[in-house]
Amino acid sequence: MKRADIEALQLERLKWVVRYCYDNVPFYREKMDKAGVNPDKIKCLSDTRYIPLTTKSALRETYPFGMFATPIKDIVRIHASSGTTGKPTVVGYTQNDLNNWAEMMARIVTAAGADENTIVQIAFGYGMFTGALGLHYGLEKIGATVVPCSTGNSQKQLMFMRDFKTNALVATPSYALYLSELAKELEYPMSDYNLKLGLLGSEGCTPEMRGQIEKNWGMFVTDNYGLSETGGPGMSGECRERNGLHINEDFFYCEIIDPDTEEVLPPGSTGELVVTTLTKEGIPMLRYRTRDITRIVYEPCKCGRTTARMDKIKGRSDDMLIIRGVNVFPSQVESVIVGIEELGPHYQLVVRREGFSDTLEVQVELIDGSLLSSFENLKKLQTRVHDQLKTVLGIESKISLVQPKTLERFQGKAHRVLDLRGEGDKPKA
Repeated sequence: MKRADIEALQLERLKWVVRYCYDNVPFYREKMDKAGVNPDKIKCLSDTRYIPLTTKSALRETYPFGMFATPIKDIVRIHASSGTTGKPTVVGYTQNDLNNWAEMMARIVTAAGADENTIVQIAFGYGMFTGALGLHYGLEKIGATVVPCSTGNSQKQLMFMRDFKTNALVATPSYALYLSELAKELEYPMSDYNLKLGLLGSEGCTPEMRGQIEKNWGMFVTDNYGLSETGGPGMSGECRERNGLHINEDFFYCEIIDPDTEEVLPPGSTGELVVTTLTKEGIPMLRYRTRDITRIVYEPCKCGRTTARMDKIKGRSDDMLIIRGVNVFPSQVESVIVGIEELGPHYQLVVRREGFSDTLEVQVELIDGSLLSSFENLKKLQTRVHDQLKTVLGIESKISLVQPKTLERFQGKAHRVLDLRGEGDKPKA
């Protein structure tokens, strides 16, 4: 579609969803009334700025079904977050929502290169997490053969890959990397594996990390993006050009805001992604703050698709570390570490408060543990890592080089930051 046609469709659906939320969700009606906004005020896409932002706390405060716009009898599926930091966020789907979800994912996996000849192993956790079933139904919709392994039991995962001739993998980047390391340790040659495509998501993946995964497996890796609050994976995904993630704009209207002022930024700016769902019936979202930092570009892609594209997520506004007044994202550290051949891709950031100053320690594994016995070579490597990180981050950090396989491996989302400062010590973003 041409840009004007895409925006005309978005506006039509935006007017519908604002009215739908106002009429069916007391939370939205109260917020809009308080802000002096009614559905008739939405005349153009930019009028979304009048609508109050929605945050994750809204779902926790209305737990479990207070944000649902339909009676529970019309909800055919419920998913929820893990709730590790409080009440879980609960989302519901009507049958139409599930049909649309499968359509979104079908587009994304097709753009990445999957088709009816794809045998895909899904190593996301099945259950309340949205990731596995979202990819599952999208892949089945295009006729792919789905192997629903879920997470864990890694040696059996690798056995199925060898025996089933699996040629595509759905997993977090960190788990895909872990599986490649485990495969090299087993007695089977890497030629026994047939992976050609990685459909990775659920956590950030720098180009450097992606390159390491591709090198280990010999496969082409793409990224996809979504949140359970807006329906799960399927909001956007990379095509074979890998020049941004194509947004399913007929299902989502996206804005970029300044996370501090909450003002909408001009096109092409980097800031926090805000998403409005345009078709969701079960639990529609108006201007949901994702906390993810990215940029949206609107020029057509070389692949021929005309939808807007978002950059790979740079980091999260709420996960961003502020150390001695400097904004630090784990992805910046990862981009340096993966580019140094003596270092493995596994790392952890440890932030402490010493006296009146914050300190950053970067713990990273060596590829060859014997280097620890050579003080001179170890010191040279530490200095090289330190200097490169200082250039990228703009601050000093302590570099701790550790033995291979001593840092924790993750089958789900990787947790790279250990912030040991007390709550009162942490600066606010």
